[in-house]
Amino acid sequence: MSGYYNEDDLPRFGEMGKNAPELWEKFNEWYGAVFQEGALSQREKCLIALAVAHAVQCPYCIDAYTQESLEKGSNLEQMTEAVHVAAAIKGGAALVHGLQMRNTAEALSM
Repeated sequence: MSGYYNEDDLPRFGEMGKNAPELWEKFNEWYGAVFQEGALSQREKCLIALAVAHAVQCPYCIDAYTQESLEKGSNLEQMTEAVHVAAAIKGGAALVHGLQMRNTAEALSM
């Protein structure tokens, strides 16, 4: 059974600029600037992007930033640790939102 995700779409990402070239150009300028060497190295930024890709569950981003992280010198141990950091943050965020449930339940129980 074929999944919804199509790995052949990743190389076609640029097609998103066909009907809005001005916006696509602005996105690419901003995106490129974000990933320039700065206070963080490009390798560190790629690891962050890899972790975020897992947190938002974007298979296209996971593929792209796995490759990019390797190309920038990260190893599988570092990449796996970054994914665990993302999972811990996402898990903690789900749990802390449980306080919203508790607040609502307490208010309704009065």
